Amino acid sequence: MKTLTADVMVLTAALSAAVATASAQTSAPAQPPRPAMTLTTPGWPDGDPIPVKYTQAGEQVSPALNWTNAPPGTVSFFLYMHDPDVARNKTTDDQVHWLVWNIPGTATGLPENVPKGEKLADGSGQISASGPVYRGPGAPATGPQHHYTFEIYALDTKIDVPASTDAFETRANIMKAIQGHILGKAVYVGLFRRPQ
Repeated sequence: MKTLTADVMVLTAALSAAVATASAQTSAPAQPPRPAMTLTTPGWPDGDPIPVKYTQAGEQVSPALNWTNAPPGTVSFFLYMHDPDVARNKTTDDQVHWLVWNIPGTATGLPENVPKGEKLADGSGQISASGPVYRGPGAPATGPQHHYTFEIYALDTKIDVPASTDAFETRANIMKAIQGHILGKAVYVGLFRRPQ
């Protein structure tokens, strides 16, 4: 009986301590959630038509792109521009318009009119279905507007993917390499079809 009473007292003290600890933890101010990563361009509002300047019907210069709120621990970025409205070769593949990978983790954007070349000045690689250069939108005038999608991924590593002459093979290799390394992502869309 004496042991039972002592056991109950120990159990009561432990329970009181646990309740006090839980109460202290719940009364601490909650940290606000980190703002979501964002991707923008001054070229057009998200979801609006892309100006001809950035397309195959115009100068075909790459738009300036800016991103904010990269997660802590970001080592590099991967930019992926594609046209999901295209079914390439009767498969689920869509059209690759631009891949830029190993953008330094300190970067906050890309300037307008990124130069042609396999390697950029900051060490990042680039390729598109047109070669080592930005490929602007080019949906035909006879069909609907296409949804050109820009995606920026924040990664916790640099990826070891060599440039290839095939943008579709490079995309597959990059997508495989980034699995398990994505810290954040943002998306921006523009619409386009060639003028009549």
